Amino acid sequence: MNDRPLPGVRRASRPGGEHESQFCLLRQRRFAPFFWTQFLGAMNDNVFKIGFSSLVTFQTARFSGVDAKTAAFLISAVFILPFVLFSATSGQIADKYDKAMLTRFVKTFEIGVMLIGGAGFVFHSAALLYVCTFLMGVHSTLFGPVKYAYLPQHLSKAELVGGNGMVEMGTFVAILAGTIIGGAAAGFVEHGAVVLACGCVAIALVGRLISAAVPESAAPHPELRINWNPVSETWRNLKLAREDRTVFLSLLGISWLWFVGATFLSSFFSFAKDVLSANPDVVTVLLGTFSIGIGVGSLLCERLSKRRIEIGLVPLGSIGMSVFAIDLYFASHAIPPAAHLLTVGEFVSVLPHWRILADLFLLAMFGGFYSVPLYALIQSRSQPGHRARIIAANNILNSLFMIVSSLMAVALSAAGVSIPGIFLVTAILNIVVATYIYSLVPEFLLRFAAWLLVHTFYRIRLVHAGRIPDEGGAVLVCNHVSYVDAVVIMAESPRPIRFVMDYRIFRSPLAGWLFRQAKAIPIAPAHENPAMLTRAYDACAKALAEGDLVCIFPEGKLTRTGDVNPFRHGVSEIIHRTPVPVIPMALRGLWGSVFSRHEAGLMPRPVRKGVMSRLTLAVGEPLDPATVTPEGLQQIVTALRGARK
Repeated sequence: MNDRPLPGVRRASRPGGEHESQFCLLRQRRFAPFFWTQFLGAMNDNVFKIGFSSLVTFQTARFSGVDAKTAAFLISAVFILPFVLFSATSGQIADKYDKAMLTRFVKTFEIGVMLIGGAGFVFHSAALLYVCTFLMGVHSTLFGPVKYAYLPQHLSKAELVGGNGMVEMGTFVAILAGTIIGGAAAGFVEHGAVVLACGCVAIALVGRLISAAVPESAAPHPELRINWNPVSETWRNLKLAREDRTVFLSLLGISWLWFVGATFLSSFFSFAKDVLSANPDVVTVLLGTFSIGIGVGSLLCERLSKRRIEIGLVPLGSIGMSVFAIDLYFASHAIPPAAHLLTVGEFVSVLPHWRILADLFLLAMFGGFYSVPLYALIQSRSQPGHRARIIAANNILNSLFMIVSSLMAVALSAAGVSIPGIFLVTAILNIVVATYIYSLVPEFLLRFAAWLLVHTFYRIRLVHAGRIPDEGGAVLVCNHVSYVDAVVIMAESPRPIRFVMDYRIFRSPLAGWLFRQAKAIPIAPAHENPAMLTRAYDACAKALAEGDLVCIFPEGKLTRTGDVNPFRHGVSEIIHRTPVPVIPMALRGLWGSVFSRHEAGLMPRPVRKGVMSRLTLAVGEPLDPATVTPEGLQQIVTALRGARK
């Protein structure tokens, strides 16, 4: 059989082999120098911020005019302010110039900034340290669009989730390393400031050396004329992001995550001192636990999503974040009182403290499930010519949300709300915001429902799933074995699918809601409702013309024997109106389950046969619509299914 794809069918690429680990990217020049450059930048940010926060919280007397209770929130707000002011400009710069050149410029700038910060540490000057905090925010603002626009330029779509997972993991491991170094250095009462100054400058120098190996990254829009007005350009970037509703709401979703994350991270110093009665070293344990959780969640995303952009993980992440944030509130009230500030050894020897650490780890891990698919979705669905400006819009929204987070925390603290109370308020707000976003974009909840159902009951093997086109209209045809066939296909498709479904299914409250949200197309036989049949064909034609995938089960009914029923002529009518590639598919292993019409299917296979039941979804070669007949399709689908039902 000819292995070349038909025009309009773009297959998913699999560089380096279908099962190549995301860690293999660390051996490749297109990723490794960039990874370590951003790693060191994130680590230096946190060495500086944690060192600064620790000094002003636990050695307040050395810094005149500083309020220890609000200093951590103020430091976060000052760091974030440049994102609001300069993100629009930095997005244009990243689209106009080579990203490797920009990376080296940013790392050179970092050296100068850290010399200022070093002077602030040595002379115990809060003013210089706040200036350095602002300039490090400028550094991160310039690098942000470069960082996230670089990945889709050097990684294939199949590598995006893994690459983003590595970057997110690296960022939070860098936060952990920076937290440990910054906290440990600040712990030297006499010489901590000098150690911090030398450490920050040294890390900046190493980062600049590594950045020299970042490969050339051609500018996607070199003729772009930069608008230096940050107000008008910020508004233009936000309008640009709003052109794709799903992308814009994904930006809001990521920004909300930063709101939640900033609230927790900025609270850890006061949480440790005032709630846990612990010393600064315990702050390092809290931040480390949180960072490891984010890293683990980010890395697990590739495995859970099977190297695809699986937005079904996003609702899972938001649910987990709220559950463990609420439990953190209750766990904080079950802590025994302490007579003095606990050391790390004393802290970990108290059993209720392990519940605190578990809540922080799991909250952060689910945050990784939430963030990585959203970043990959934005990168994949943004136009290359203005991708960096979309990332800039993301940074603007992130910074606004983080500033609001700081202001909310300061206001709640001033009103007498405890740190655990702030955590509870954040968890409740997370539920409200998540519900609102998912009501606007049902695609997230649909993918979550499909992913959860399929991965709870089945272990699915995909055969040639890359033959489902990445873009453009196509008709998918499949055998009809069970009531969950559409859900299985929905869960395993890299793209949304418009299913052609029997109109009676829409009468069911649950299934009807599910398929209405998925924009399924109701169809009826000509002898029952000819008008509905005509509307169904019209809807299929419109969907295919707009570049959507349409899936039909040509048998028209569930099999009662496990064998493939004769295919009807509906598929011929669809491709006659809109000639697009036809993708034959076959499901194996669903016959005999509770969802099929098998007489023995009284309970799900997981109950009868063990933890999970094996399924196979096999995808055939795309077919030229001019050569497709119902009889020929039936033969191909039957052959794809094989002997196993």
